[in-house]
Amino acid sequence: MNGLYESGEDYLETILILKNRLGKVRSIDIAREMELSKPSVSRAMGILKNKEFITIEEDGSIVLTAEGGKIAKNIYERHRILTQALMMLGVDAKTAEADACRVEHAISEKTFRKIKQHVKNAKKD
Repeated sequence: MNGLYESGEDYLETILILKNRLGKVRSIDIAREMELSKPSVSRAMGILKNKEFITIEEDGSIVLTAEGGKIAKNIYERHRILTQALMMLGVDAKTAEADACRVEHAISEKTFRKIKQHVKNAKKD
């Protein structure tokens, strides 16, 4: 375990996604993306910074540390693979996205690996 709650993992995943999309991430970007208040995001960033999952640069930009990046990439991969798996089962994209977001935090590594392998094999067909 990484010592984070589901919401902390969601923040790290969002920072990774925004970094890829925007190049630079600020608290306001996270607030907009997650539809949260700026004070809520600021509080969460303080917690993530104290746990050394992020750093906050002088210009206010938020950067994932090596450990924060590792967690973010793991959660994002789970999200993408689970979304694909659900859509392969016939679930619509919007529902698959929402459900994958909830399941990505709770599923065991063993089960996730099996789902990932199944999705990979299904794509070969």
